[in-house]
Amino acid sequence: MLILNSGGTFNKRYNEISGELEVPYDNAAIERILYTAQEVYNLAGVVYKDSLDMDSNDRRMLADIIRESTEDTFVIVHGTDTMELSAEFLDEVFDDRKIIITGAMKPFEIDNIEASLNLGMAIGYAKAVQNNGVYICMNGLVEPWKNIAKNRNIGKFELV
Repeated sequence: MLILNSGGTFNKRYNEISGELEVPYDNAAIERILYTAQEVYNLAGVVYKDSLDMDSNDRRMLADIIRESTEDTFVIVHGTDTMELSAEFLDEVFDDRKIIITGAMKPFEIDNIEASLNLGMAIGYAKAVQNNGVYICMNGLVEPWKNIAKNRNIGKFELV
């Protein structure tokens, strides 16, 4: 399994100078969660952007990394606003991989429980899933990407 960090709210940290929440160019939040698992996981930082700033080149970069990897199972930490766009893109490219996309509605720095739960569920599902496909893991749900969507009115993911 390879865990890919593409940034998003999950990773955001408060910048005391600018007063902004920013996506840092590191994997600190994910590394902290993985440390508690007491198991070694392959982790690579990829994009380090808010998902609203991601474009087709960023999605192609994710696909290239997945294509070139010897792994067949991937967990992608991604921003929640556009994870369905990346899921759709990856679903069109791959039919021979297991790809679980997760994220958080609040930064790990603000609420480490939600981010930890989502990443933990995504890793557990990645270990157990037998069918290839692209899945989204959010708010206690793991489903094929077409069956789950962000409900912006209530701030959580739901089955569709």
